Amino acid sequence: MRKLLTVLLLALVSLSAWGQKADLRRGNRAFRKGQYDQADIHYRKGLMKDTTSVAAHYNLANNLYRQEQYDQAAQQLDAVKETAPAAAFSADYYFNRGDVAIASEDWQTAVDAFMQCLLRTPDDLQAKENFIYSRNKLIQQQQHQQQGGQDQQNQDQNQDQDQQNQDQNKDQNQDQQNQNQQGQNQDQNQDQDQQQQQQPVELNPQQAQQLLQAIQEKEKQTQEKVDEKKAAALRSRQKEKNW
Repeated sequence: MRKLLTVLLLALVSLSAWGQKADLRRGNRAFRKGQYDQADIHYRKGLMKDTTSVAAHYNLANNLYRQEQYDQAAQQLDAVKETAPAAAFSADYYFNRGDVAIASEDWQTAVDAFMQCLLRTPDDLQAKENFIYSRNKLIQQQQHQQQGGQDQQNQDQNQDQDQQNQDQNKDQNQDQQNQNQQGQNQDQNQDQDQQQQQQPVELNPQQAQQLLQAIQEKEKQTQEKVDEKKAAALRSRQKEKNW
């Protein structure tokens, strides 16, 4: 992070903000001694007197950065992003904004901030190094995101293909089950038909009596034919004997 805004910058404020100037002085002294908690108190007191003070937001952001409270530091710098670029120390403002973005791994914001810094101070070697570093990190991040998106797309396609295969197998299994069921039903129908064909016909008493009489009559006729043949044979033998 770049240097704090000094009393010389604070002298630009109006006399009505003289109390804020004293708060920022106390905050600066505490900051240089490493008393960041005390510096935080003084800077915030100064902001209570003038919430639009670029110096108070800038110095408080520096203090928060030293305490590794990067998100809050970014909030303080962004609070004056509309007015800070027009200030005499705008290059330092953008440099510090880039540093905070690097700490948060917000590479796009870091690249933009250091670019603005270099537009104002093209010979700032540290800003150039930070710009190149942030740009390389941003390229790596974008490539990783593209690869991740491609991997996700491939995964989605594989899932769709798996689902399609599962649906196809399910349909095939259902068709096979239907065929098996049809074959089973056909076998059952054939067995039932055979059982019905093999099942004896039940007769009522009258039909049974008639059938019995018909059988007896048939047997009587058969017996008569047999007796007639025996009698004929006997007569033949008797004739031969008479000769």
